[in-house]
Amino acid sequence: MLNWPAGLISAGADLHKGCKPRQYRAGRFESESMCGRFTLRASLADLRQMFLPDVDPQDFTLPTDPPRYNIAPTQSVAVIRQSNAGDRREGTAMRWGLVPSWADDLTVGARMINARCETIDEKRSFRNAFQQQRCLIPADGYFEWQKRAAAKQPYLIHRPDNGVFAMAGVWESNSKIANGSEPILSFSVITTPANQVTGKIHDRMPVIIDPSDFDRWLDPNHRDTPSLKKQLAAAPSDFFVTTPVSRHVNHVRNDDPECVRPIDLKAFPPPATRRPQATQTTMFDD
Repeated sequence: MLNWPAGLISAGADLHKGCKPRQYRAGRFESESMCGRFTLRASLADLRQMFLPDVDPQDFTLPTDPPRYNIAPTQSVAVIRQSNAGDRREGTAMRWGLVPSWADDLTVGARMINARCETIDEKRSFRNAFQQQRCLIPADGYFEWQKRAAAKQPYLIHRPDNGVFAMAGVWESNSKIANGSEPILSFSVITTPANQVTGKIHDRMPVIIDPSDFDRWLDPNHRDTPSLKKQLAAAPSDFFVTTPVSRHVNHVRNDDPECVRPIDLKAFPPPATRRPQATQTTMFDD
């Protein structure tokens, strides 16, 4: 069987431990960072074929089996990386929100769910991982919230055929916090300026790695920074479509088909205007 390490799944009130109060209130979280929530609804067969085709179908498992409709920061996520031996790809479970090897506080990861492509090779938290610890995060959609007059409307951003894609990421191992137990594996999603389609919802989007580039991206011996950064461009404008969905997804504990249910915006007007509140704090401070 594939060796997916024991999950780091956060549950209940710990789901966003470490987030600032304005980011997470009464179980609701509307991300101003990008990407702050995503889906993985594809079949195990499709995921194996795309990411680990050499693995026997009977031996292929995930740390948390699909479908997942609302994957959130600090949860355990299926990630693809190069094996320690460097001779094959492998899947492992990692906590979403990179915790650097030098960090002594797990909550720092809640502020590093994303890494900007413009500065990833400069920031202390990411530069080592960008050089030799890159990964792929399987997904088939991600959510963004569009600012409207009285509320934020969630959109599911997905392939026209709802197919699987690979978000670019970097990962780290932290033994300092583990305190003698298994090292804590964590990751960040790399973001880039949005294309013309997704930019109507949010000004950034995840970097998407083409399957033909998987091996080069994952290769820890490929450390040519200019070449690597060329892979961090936005996906073509026809790669994604955007679909307004139910505000059911706003609540991080909701993980069911209602999160991706398309809605007619004319039939679902924004809620009544409320008294203005303080500006929401950005979850990822780059």
